[in-house]
Amino acid sequence: MVGEESLRTALEFRRGFARRQADEVVELPGGFAVLSERYQYSHEHNQLVLDVPPSGVDVAGLAEEVLGHLGHRRIAVFDEAAGQALAPGLVAAGYQHEVELVMVHRGPVPAPGGAEQVGLAELAPVLERQWRSWLPWAADDSIAQLVSRRTAREAGADRVLILAARDADGQFGAWADLYQDAAGTAQIEDLATAEHRQRRGLADRVLTTALHLAAEQAPDGLRFLVADAEDWPQQWYARRGFVTVGRTHGFVRM
Repeated sequence: MVGEESLRTALEFRRGFARRQADEVVELPGGFAVLSERYQYSHEHNQLVLDVPPSGVDVAGLAEEVLGHLGHRRIAVFDEAAGQALAPGLVAAGYQHEVELVMVHRGPVPAPGGAEQVGLAELAPVLERQWRSWLPWAADDSIAQLVSRRTAREAGADRVLILAARDADGQFGAWADLYQDAAGTAQIEDLATAEHRQRRGLADRVLTTALHLAAEQAPDGLRFLVADAEDWPQQWYARRGFVTVGRTHGFVRM
């Protein structure tokens, strides 16, 4: 696939995934919003997802209208030009601007990395410890939602797997989600390594397993992930055969 077509496919997958796992979808000018009463602390499950809002639409006002009952506002903008155009006004309104890279795997399909498919109940204690490390100020109910929201993701695609790699002591040290639709498009999401188990190759094992499983299901399917444009993992992914095909924008206000 050429870059433009790959980007369109990846963004269409992300739109569909957001819609399918939502408790409620609100249609909006230029896009939609997803809401979840069960996971009110999760930005992923309570956000605006926009492409190109029509001229004159008050995007910040839309966020207030739809997300006003929550403690956060999140606006995802999938069109590069629209995201750039909206940035000054949203930043002035108190939003933080994040740029994300859509990265497609173009390297050879790796052999299985030795990670395994696990259930949420098995991984939940590890996820809880990691979230408490990342958000030491967060309340217990918010941590619980950030862990259990993976349950909602099961509805997001035809195939949803949690993959994890064990460290030498048998404990899980790295993990990720793999989502894949009937057409073979696959997204690798939430790849993370426990802070005290880094630099042991565990994330590599998870990533290679995810890529192998996705290609095994659909050899010609698109395989992609989303990376922070300002953080080092994008370079780590590039060394493993991923190339950037486009950018999206996120705006967050707490």
